[in-house]
Amino acid sequence: MALLIAVRIWDPPPVEALRLRTFDAYQALKPRVPLAQQPVLIVDIDEASLREIGQWPWPRTRVAELVTRLTRMGAIVVAFDIVFAEPDRLSPALVADALPNLDSATRDALRALPSNDQVLADTMRASRVILGQTALAERVEVAVSEPLPQTGFAMMGPDPSRFIRSYPGLLRNVPVLEQAASGRGLFTIAPEADGIVRRVPMVMKADGQTVPTLTLDILRVLTGAGAILVKSDAAGIQGVVLPGLELPTDSYGQIWVHFSPHDPSRFVSARDVLTGTVPAGRFTNKIVLVGTSAIGLLDNKTTPLDRAMPGVEVQAQLLESALTRSTLVVPNFAVVIELLVAIAVAFAIILFAPILGPVTLLLFGAAVAAALAAASWYRYSHSGILLDATFPLASSFLVYLTLVFTNYFREQLGRARIRSAFGQYLSPALVEQLAQSPEKLKLGGEERVLTIMFSDVRGFTGISESFKHDPQGLTSLMNRFLTPLTNAILNRKGTIDKYMGDAIMAFWNAPLDDPDQEANAAWAALEMLARMRRVNAEREAEATQVGGHAFVPINVGIGLNTGRCVVGNMGSDLRFDYSVLGDTVNLASRLEGQSKNYGIRIILGSSTADAIRDRFAVLEVDLIRVKGKTEPEIISTLVGDASVREQPAFASLANGHAEMIAAYRARDWDQALSLAIACKALAAGLDIDGLYDLYMERIAAYDLEPPPAGWAGVYVAETK
Repeated sequence: MALLIAVRIWDPPPVEALRLRTFDAYQALKPRVPLAQQPVLIVDIDEASLREIGQWPWPRTRVAELVTRLTRMGAIVVAFDIVFAEPDRLSPALVADALPNLDSATRDALRALPSNDQVLADTMRASRVILGQTALAERVEVAVSEPLPQTGFAMMGPDPSRFIRSYPGLLRNVPVLEQAASGRGLFTIAPEADGIVRRVPMVMKADGQTVPTLTLDILRVLTGAGAILVKSDAAGIQGVVLPGLELPTDSYGQIWVHFSPHDPSRFVSARDVLTGTVPAGRFTNKIVLVGTSAIGLLDNKTTPLDRAMPGVEVQAQLLESALTRSTLVVPNFAVVIELLVAIAVAFAIILFAPILGPVTLLLFGAAVAAALAAASWYRYSHSGILLDATFPLASSFLVYLTLVFTNYFREQLGRARIRSAFGQYLSPALVEQLAQSPEKLKLGGEERVLTIMFSDVRGFTGISESFKHDPQGLTSLMNRFLTPLTNAILNRKGTIDKYMGDAIMAFWNAPLDDPDQEANAAWAALEMLARMRRVNAEREAEATQVGGHAFVPINVGIGLNTGRCVVGNMGSDLRFDYSVLGDTVNLASRLEGQSKNYGIRIILGSSTADAIRDRFAVLEVDLIRVKGKTEPEIISTLVGDASVREQPAFASLANGHAEMIAAYRARDWDQALSLAIACKALAAGLDIDGLYDLYMERIAAYDLEPPPAGWAGVYVAETK
């Protein structure tokens, strides 16, 4: 019982997940009933709008026209679930500078016109417009000529800073728009660990500033408040206060959104607003959020009620819940109530278990469970208060099981832990070796030199779309290619860390020593490509003979990197996985991501390449600084085993390739181009044509616009 209480105070992911799923079930059983006259409407930049008006971003003059029309139709507030972070490239002065053949008179006339951003700013001043901002995981330096407006905050109670979610960076709108806006707030919505949006912070810190969320600043503008009051106590934040409105939050300043199902009636296409086909009075006295449901703009969220809800609708539902005072609440003292109930029930079981018979004890437990579930449901359905009944129930049940089956659990624990921890990603032989030494399954980790592999299927999103009406077929396809890839890894002493959709992460030299780890990883990578060629040949033959789905070859990109990592069983004492962490892992992931850009199948980090260069056909690819790293890395590609390396043709290719790289880094563009063309011809059949095509493109670009002085041949990757 003491252990379970400690677990609840710690609140590991499985305990939290059970509680959250229970609260999700409550919302599914009794969602919020929206008002007949919805106070919040959404102007949707939907697929129809993009087809008719053009791709996003639109000119700011078109956005200004949208704001003007909404204001004239009676909208009391217009808020953007969008950030205008860069100046409009279609502003007259920028267009004039971009057209070299423009005559001077026309150029001067264009430069004299106001920018599109200024047009939008002037329009915003004639309305009440709240701009969206977004928090960033990295700090972004932006030079501004004068301080930008910032919403004021007042604090009542202890300093709540440690409870407020914080981000290093803040992405604002262009300054001219920030100055013209009536308000500004973050529309950043961070889902829970399972990807579901349940809670939205009202206050966050970004770039060292305390910033309201978009919803909260809309409410501030509506109430005419100059600042926002944050109430806190020793347990955290209690709520935020505006004139005539107090919103209770959890201890981290988050509001539990009381969702209603996705409602298409609250959406109005931006196309209809701009073309004037919206019925009169549709926006009278309405709060209008401008956002998008277009799939290509990637703003869909999962909620307890809907698998895909546009992010702007989450903001709308939060705003409507706040206005109708129907938000859900988890009081700061909720955990105390849950712990006291759990202790009381557990003590009752400990007390009565030796006295009552098993049937009576079971009936007693069932009655207690029913009472707890009923009380939790009553508080939700009548007061909007979320109290967890799952932990008291689960903890008391576990206490009961401990009393009855202590000896059985002790005997089975070792085998169960081994099967759970390693059965899915180690070969049976390795699992058997570990079963002989279960003491290795201690929580924590050790530092070891490992070889890390990441593999990913290229273009799998497009393949998935062809199976959108056949999900079972997609599952079968994934199993069909993941099985041979997995077997290739396991057959070469690899350990499967995890599957990430169509991707695999694996490593060598743990949990058992592998003195030839780099070579085994290289053999596994080559075998994976060979097995995928066989799978593709079988699928192509089946598509020709049987029909059905069109044949699309499955191509795999692989990244290998060797270095020091921390490896071990990581997680909680109830659930953990054998995994690996470290900069070496991050670099391996980045290398796999670059394989497509370089047009090759396998990319090796420098340590891996150096270890196998004498036994495999390896070619240097580039000196690259991957995203998130400060030091460049020499990367190479693996094109074959020893039999390929020993061929005279490969020796010629390797020499020419080395000369090409040297000429490229020496800025001898003509020589480098000539060698690249020759190498491409020599590399026929090795499936690395894309590498030389890339170098030809780079050389041509540098020939026209040479790199800056001091360039050392380092390519900076802008994407992962």
